[in-house]
Amino acid sequence: MKLKKGDHIIVITGKDKGKKGKIVSVLVAENKVVVEGINMMKKHQRPRKSGEKGSKIDKAMPMHASNVQVLDPKTNTRTRVGKKMVGDKMVRITKKSGQEI
Repeated sequence: MKLKKGDHIIVITGKDKGKKGKIVSVLVAENKVVVEGINMMKKHQRPRKSGEKGSKIDKAMPMHASNVQVLDPKTNTRTRVGKKMVGDKMVRITKKSGQEI
């Protein structure tokens, strides 16, 4: 998977199309990513102590990795990810501007 935790992405399809965010976690086995503030769902939380009320909290749910693309830091548009050798290290670059991610 070419997406990593901390990448800035844009959603390209679905109900949150066009929204931008940062990846919080990557679920490699399921090919999904969790992005902060995107794909929010209501979760009903039970009361923990007696006398306390239950509540509804918003939680970011995983979305398929094919529904997001990395943002190019230079042009701030969506782009594909490539790899390039710099010295003896392999680094990820953006295909549009060639900058390191």
